[in-house]
Amino acid sequence: MKKFFLLFCPVLLMTACIQMAPQPEREFSVEEMPLSTEESGESNLFVAEDGTAYLSWVEYINDTTDALMYSVLEFGVWTDPKEISRGSDWFVNWADFPSIAVNGDRMAVHWLQKSAGGTYDYDVRISVSEDKGKTWGESFILHKDGIPAEHGFVSMLPYGDGFFATWLDGRNTKGDSHDVEADNHGHGHGGAMTLRGTFFKNNDTSNDGVELDSRICECCQTAAYVQENEVLVAYRDRSEEEIRDISIVKYEDGFWTKPQTPNPDNWNMTACPVNGPALAGKGDDVVMAWYTAQAEKPRVQIAFSRNGGQDFFNSLMVDDGRPLGRVDVMMTDYKSAIVSWMEDKGDEAEIRIVEMNSSGKIGESFTVATTSSSRKSGFPVMGKIQDGILVSWTDVDSTGTRVRCSLVRG
Repeated sequence: MKKFFLLFCPVLLMTACIQMAPQPEREFSVEEMPLSTEESGESNLFVAEDGTAYLSWVEYINDTTDALMYSVLEFGVWTDPKEISRGSDWFVNWADFPSIAVNGDRMAVHWLQKSAGGTYDYDVRISVSEDKGKTWGESFILHKDGIPAEHGFVSMLPYGDGFFATWLDGRNTKGDSHDVEADNHGHGHGGAMTLRGTFFKNNDTSNDGVELDSRICECCQTAAYVQENEVLVAYRDRSEEEIRDISIVKYEDGFWTKPQTPNPDNWNMTACPVNGPALAGKGDDVVMAWYTAQAEKPRVQIAFSRNGGQDFFNSLMVDDGRPLGRVDVMMTDYKSAIVSWMEDKGDEAEIRIVEMNSSGKIGESFTVATTSSSRKSGFPVMGKIQDGILVSWTDVDSTGTRVRCSLVRG
């Protein structure tokens, strides 16, 4: 027995060393993916199950009219843009941007449309195509409360043969509070902002969804991940004591769980930071990224889960010291993740990415592009395709803003 143990131990040790050895660093390269657009912003990416990439954005037609456009990546080239809808009463905002989702031949898009005279009175409009974008159905309002209030920050993904959507819902912020003093983001001090979610296939005008959390942060992006019949939603919560950490809720076995905060930062902030989380996954492996500035120390955090988001490991810091946040995250094929964020460089900001695993940073951060650090530059987004990682952002210069896209290989 002793001889067997002595012979077996080195084998175990060698196997453990192989498993714990860091993966070799990737050498990233950037290839511009030209896009036919002029004055534009608010881009978003979606990669369908078959690997096809779709890019949506808002084209600023003139001072009063905006159009929702999209393009498809075919043979490494973006197709000529197609217009889905346009309007002169849209709510166009650097942080609250439209989305596109594809489920077989069925496609869905959302945009924001003013509902009343208040600055933040707007609805979520949905349009569905049953023929992969050849024609689009008449738009409908996602929520059914009929209250002129803020409704936005939508995350939308395929679910079954339709779609799931979650959004920030301000129906409780109004009531008798129309004329009260607004906070520094222009929202009234009525009731709290809520989180809602719903499932839909087409222009269902009766489904108002379900309240997922009764008190959340007023203007941070949501994130969602769908795995078979389960849905995981991440968002910035808000306690009575103004703690604004990232919470999650999960839809499983036909029910929604109660909100949980898996990695509390205890960030106390009296106003909304306009910086939401990001989610990605492969099967039960899920990764979440987010921004926090607890104790006045800005940082971008990442945490992994091996059980579909039920539990997350201890969070890890990924930024380079001066992050603005505006994060996104994608899972790779190596049980690791690529995180993107904006790093402050004064008047400019660098869009950076880094590959991580649950043990820590694998490679050095890599700069994809440089843009303005102002709000006009919006939120960079990523999409994973076979050839690499697509990154889209809004470029800002003296002539205006324009949506850009690059392919990061590595």
